[in-house]
Amino acid sequence: MRQLLTSLLLVLPCILFSQTITLTGKVNDPDNHPLEAATVYLNSVKDSTLIDYTITNKNGQFELKTKATKNPVFLKVSFVGFAGFSKKLESVTESMDFGTIKMEDKGTTLNEVVIESEVPPIRMKKDTLEFNAASFAVRPDANLQELLKQLPGLEIDEEGKITINGKPVSQILVNGKPFFDKDGKIALQNLPAEIINKIQITEAKTKEEELTGQKASGNNASINITIDEEKNKGMFGRATVGFGTNGRYEHSMLANYFKGQRKISVLASTNNINSTGFSMDEIFDNMSGGRSMSAWSNGSSFNINGMQFGGGNGITRTDIMGANYADKWAKGFEGAANYFYTGANSKNDNQSKTTTFVPKANETDEDKDYVSESKSKSRQNRYGQFVNTQFDIKLDSTFNIYTEPKFQKSHDYTRSESDSKSYRLNNNQMLNENSGINASESDNTAFSNNMVITKSFKAKKGRFLSFDVENNNQKGDNSNINNTVTSTYVYTDAEPGITTESRNRIRRTGTSKDLYHFSASFGEPVTDSSNVYIQTEVWRETESQNRKGFDFNDGNDNYTDYNDALSGYLSSKSNRFKPAAGYNFNKSNMYLNIEGGAYFIDYNANGTYLGEGLGVKRNFVMPSVEMYGNYQLTKSRSVYMNYNYGFSTPELSQILPIADVLNPLSTTIGNADLNFVKKHDMYIGLYDYNWTEKTGYNFYLGGDYYEDNIGNSVVIDDNALTTSSYINIHDTYQIWAGGQYGKTFKKEAHSLNASVGFYFGNSIDKGMQNEQMFKSETFSVAPRVNLTYKYGELLTINPRYRFEYNQTDFSNYNVSSAKSNIHTVSVSTTSYWPKHVIFGNDLTYTYNPQLASFQKSFYLWNTSLGYNFYKDQLTFKVKVYDLLNQNLGTSRSVYPTGISEQMNTVLKRYVMFSLSLKLDKFAGKKDAATEATGGIITF
Repeated sequence: MRQLLTSLLLVLPCILFSQTITLTGKVNDPDNHPLEAATVYLNSVKDSTLIDYTITNKNGQFELKTKATKNPVFLKVSFVGFAGFSKKLESVTESMDFGTIKMEDKGTTLNEVVIESEVPPIRMKKDTLEFNAASFAVRPDANLQELLKQLPGLEIDEEGKITINGKPVSQILVNGKPFFDKDGKIALQNLPAEIINKIQITEAKTKEEELTGQKASGNNASINITIDEEKNKGMFGRATVGFGTNGRYEHSMLANYFKGQRKISVLASTNNINSTGFSMDEIFDNMSGGRSMSAWSNGSSFNINGMQFGGGNGITRTDIMGANYADKWAKGFEGAANYFYTGANSKNDNQSKTTTFVPKANETDEDKDYVSESKSKSRQNRYGQFVNTQFDIKLDSTFNIYTEPKFQKSHDYTRSESDSKSYRLNNNQMLNENSGINASESDNTAFSNNMVITKSFKAKKGRFLSFDVENNNQKGDNSNINNTVTSTYVYTDAEPGITTESRNRIRRTGTSKDLYHFSASFGEPVTDSSNVYIQTEVWRETESQNRKGFDFNDGNDNYTDYNDALSGYLSSKSNRFKPAAGYNFNKSNMYLNIEGGAYFIDYNANGTYLGEGLGVKRNFVMPSVEMYGNYQLTKSRSVYMNYNYGFSTPELSQILPIADVLNPLSTTIGNADLNFVKKHDMYIGLYDYNWTEKTGYNFYLGGDYYEDNIGNSVVIDDNALTTSSYINIHDTYQIWAGGQYGKTFKKEAHSLNASVGFYFGNSIDKGMQNEQMFKSETFSVAPRVNLTYKYGELLTINPRYRFEYNQTDFSNYNVSSAKSNIHTVSVSTTSYWPKHVIFGNDLTYTYNPQLASFQKSFYLWNTSLGYNFYKDQLTFKVKVYDLLNQNLGTSRSVYPTGISEQMNTVLKRYVMFSLSLKLDKFAGKKDAATEATGGIITF
């Protein structure tokens, strides 16, 4: 592998860095001022295909590096609001300077819509960056994700996270609406690139900001995919059936019907290979371990309304069904709804070894550091049903009502059989042993809704009134069983004495949580570029836990003996009122928002335990400060910063002094003297993409500083049994920084994208152990290098390297520091030669040098060979997961109080045979499969 990487690094630059033709010039507006962000591009005269493009800089200058050609081409310049410029060149065989190109006024100023016979590959319109999908060549069977990868400045990492010019993408919409979910994972893998018309990138806004026309107050980006008008009427879909060795299987289906505003989609998936089933990748389909996961991850993951599926430890069988419907029912009335059923069954065998450090009160104290070893087998069954709806009502051009009701019902059952032991680190003296069964079961229901009502006023632009009403209601029934035998060792001069305790008990807990939030805002313009607003917000939150504990009765073979120590009632009521005022400044390249106010808080927590009533009451005033700024240095380069001061309340179990004695090895009790958490959040970032040089970079720095935080106070006895409570700790923080630099090189059919990045983190944590304060400081560094070489549409080679280094320095411990390092080297290759054949390989080497209890390194090699036939509608594949049969689930973690190493069950080698069917029937187009079925699509 090292030889392969070295060869790539030496050979590819030689291919790419040969002499190129350079076209230069300057673009001015009709008043002869330099025009920044004008699109300059070359088109073939013969078939109008895009050859190359660039963007003018802040001085209106452009430099277009392209390959020489003897064929006629058009040099074109486009900018919103001006007539397009076009110049025919009979050939481009040498560098040329076109001097100053002066754009002509169309006679009207259009900010949002430009009607042209030809759309440029890229254009900037106000705060929207728009790409013309037809200008970016992809394979005929490519999906939306492959199309997005062609866009300059857009990065998709190994875990599927998307950034554009350094900004994280928080939502992907299709024609302005979510496609099943706003994160867009289903759309990325399943929408065919051929139906896409435009890709619009802008700042992600809250619904209130969107409806009132305010500037986005966050730093995330939003991608909106528009469907080609001709393709927005038809059906398309894909189905995959796969059977493998060792009982492995993967089946999935997605069908879509689009007609104007109406969109209907149905999906289903089932597999037992740690996949969510949504990733219909052209190489590995849904197979876990393909392109969408990191080498150290156990599988892809998917989050639906806060419920996680996939990505955990062990081997998971997943079953998913869903339907999505969106339509415009009448003028000014649009709606969307989707339904999901998700089920997951996981099995995992775990081995772990944890060293816990215990501080000394003085130098003469005995060393009490201890080691805990455990083995467990766990089984988990989860399922959930989710209904999400959206309704958008526009009564007129100034009055809008938006509501988003959501329903959720879920069930979770977990059972674990375990054996554990703890012993002294220095002399292996046994402290305790524990074995038995732990089980938990929960049923939860939830309903939430967010309604936003906005009114703008034509009399004065920028004046608005908005109301936001939100509720979140949750109920749950939970039960926890502990059926264990615990032995503790007492050492005297004679043989050690052993005390054994058997427990078989259950705790049933009924929970409820209700949150209601109301806000009203009124904005008034001060000047054309600034406005002020006043806002008032009210929260009411209630929470309760009704615990009832029972011991097992052998006589009636049931849990019927009431246990006071396991029982209790906890409840809280919190009322918050926040008046605030803010100022907005928004002019050309600068935006600033400052808001100040105060929280008036009335908090009451009550409980009963062992016949005693308990109560905690807090009434206080807390300042509220929020600040956001964005300065646009150029059209592509900007600086962003934000700051806010906030607070959070303790959990019920943290603030009420009620003991949790379910676990025989650990008891936890709350602390009525806890103060609320108070923290400062700060962030600053710099983003840039040079369209001329095809070079981009971004840097960011952020942190949280806690005036007051909540930490643990733990007492560890001579048998390593712990009693924990909570304390306030002060002056802790976490800081993170990172960045990335990337550049794209092109030479005829060859292209190379090179990027380097890094992450740095530093944090301080504090707490108490045996009445001694401990402090730990953690440093994290993670540099990475990524190269992607492409030869036309035939070959892609993608070598990557990542290094993660973590070091924690301790105080008051025998050990001064501990480290955890991971080296990961990967190479992915994809070949589309010969015709109709797709050959993919992913090879990853992972090395963890600090692992002491388990194997330090392993290779993970996945390979896939596919053949397209029947007019490329059918694809047969043979895929092998973990070809070398070396996959491992080992990890090492360093905590503020110790070190843990563990090994979990992972998928091992299997072979999968699959057949995929792709169907599409758009207006004026029929594929072979639909013709054969008389135009009816079946799955």
